[in-house]
Amino acid sequence: MKKKGIAVNIVLLIVLAILVIACLCVGKYSVSVADCFRILSGQDTGNAMDSKVILGVRLPRVLATLVVGAALALSGAVYQGIFKNPLVSPEFLGVSTGACIGAAVGILLSMGGTMIQILAFLGGLAAVTLTLLIPKAVKSTSNIMLVLSGIIVAGAMSSILGFIKYIADPETQLAAITYWQLGSFADAEMTNVLGVLPLTIAAAVILLGMSFWINIMSMGEQEASSLGANVPILRGVCIVCATILTAGAVCISGTIGWVGLVIPHFGRMLIGSDNRKLLPAACTLGAIFMLLVDTVTRMIGPAEMPVSILTGLIGAPFNAWLLYRQRMNLR
Repeated sequence: MKKKGIAVNIVLLIVLAILVIACLCVGKYSVSVADCFRILSGQDTGNAMDSKVILGVRLPRVLATLVVGAALALSGAVYQGIFKNPLVSPEFLGVSTGACIGAAVGILLSMGGTMIQILAFLGGLAAVTLTLLIPKAVKSTSNIMLVLSGIIVAGAMSSILGFIKYIADPETQLAAITYWQLGSFADAEMTNVLGVLPLTIAAAVILLGMSFWINIMSMGEQEASSLGANVPILRGVCIVCATILTAGAVCISGTIGWVGLVIPHFGRMLIGSDNRKLLPAACTLGAIFMLLVDTVTRMIGPAEMPVSILTGLIGAPFNAWLLYRQRMNLR
């Protein structure tokens, strides 16, 4: 089984590498594979437009899709592991809604793209901080209380976001906030991606290194405690790292739903539920999925479709099928 897990992850990485090159080349303005390799290696192809398209437009966008897809899928797999619930996704602690509020405030104040990203990141962290403080206030640290706290905070954040949209200028600000909520890589820039990359990589490395303890916590709170796990501390570290991943992803692309819910289940179908193998596979599968979805959205029509529309069309039927499979456990 160990060799199978390694083999599957290697195959996924090869598929991802092939898709990266393909997505750099295809589009409404196509570039040959040979010219793409020449441009990436720093050679002059004699066509300035090819270089501008590859290096200035598609490379930052492809890198953004890889980071966002891997981050959302990894955080979803971690949440599902530590909360022992296959229907949990990165949005359930309120981080996505909190990040949207931060971005909406930046748009409302007519701030630049960098400040909007910073406010979105801080908004996501603030939402999760509130979610973590509620169980402490009521002196209960159980998983159920944490989930209920997430529902409370997410509901409150949705109301605040609704108020911000109500007072926003309907001609400009409201459209920008709505577009942010739907998610898109159309404005992806290399500086924005590189700005969140260090924190994202650090959080991902920590979570991958904790995969054994995530396996332990997926057995349940009492079982994990009996095996020597300090559940509150381990769960807190996992939540903070997963929150950093989700908030960083929202900073780059806006809110993109379903990825953190759907992709970990594809990983379990391929590789099993052992998080030591699942977490790396989820990262690669998330990157592949987001890369394909973004490529389809920029090629499907005359105007670019927001990413969340397509992820919702894919994720909703899959979630219905998942509920059908889990119907005996949910009774």
